[in-house]
Amino acid sequence: MTALLSDPQAWLAFATLAVLEIVLGVDNIIFISIMVSRLPHAQQRVARLGGLALAMCTRIALLYSIVWLTRLTQPLIELGSELLSGRDLILLAGGLFLLAKSVIEIHHTLEGAARGSRPQLVAGVVLTAIQIAFIDIVFSLDSVFVAVGLAKDLAIMVAAVIAAILVMMWVAGAIGDFVDRHPTVKMLALAFLILIGATLVAEGLHFEMPKKYIYFAMAFAAAVELINLRLRE
Repeated sequence: MTALLSDPQAWLAFATLAVLEIVLGVDNIIFISIMVSRLPHAQQRVARLGGLALAMCTRIALLYSIVWLTRLTQPLIELGSELLSGRDLILLAGGLFLLAKSVIEIHHTLEGAARGSRPQLVAGVVLTAIQIAFIDIVFSLDSVFVAVGLAKDLAIMVAAVIAAILVMMWVAGAIGDFVDRHPTVKMLALAFLILIGATLVAEGLHFEMPKKYIYFAMAFAAAVELINLRLRE
């Protein structure tokens, strides 16, 4: 451990991985903001921190299961002319989940569905935290593969994951409050989730969709919305 702390290359690998985890976690923060917005305000922080804590544990568990991760890329089933691996199935499941969740949330927002449909608040908080942890596995799968390729020491990868999750815990609340205060931003965030879900489904079916174009479209739409917000003020 002392050798790692005194190694500049180890610090460079840590900084690179931490920034990568944070950048790739932007879509996760959007999902978290939407998920906890349906809970009472007093319970949102508990669900947010609980979900991210579970997400941190699952990411670390994935890093410690490097051998199992390599097996995820091996073909499991055949769908038409495509051979799907465990990674493809996880991406498919996560993409379909995001699509369904986003459409349901848009329906509730536009149609004014009753908000009293949670029979037990505790169950709602726990379920929300579990869903945050589940979708984090989907979002972080590629970044974990990249981390394994960039850093050879497991301690560096774990430290980068912990640092990224702590940053997400710090900023997720402010982002969530901002989304709650601006309904148009919430709809834009839901549109982003639909786009991300469609991208995950396409990747699971081996359709190449360059992410730089998707991120550019999201950044452009977000910039336009920020200008609209400024003009309304």
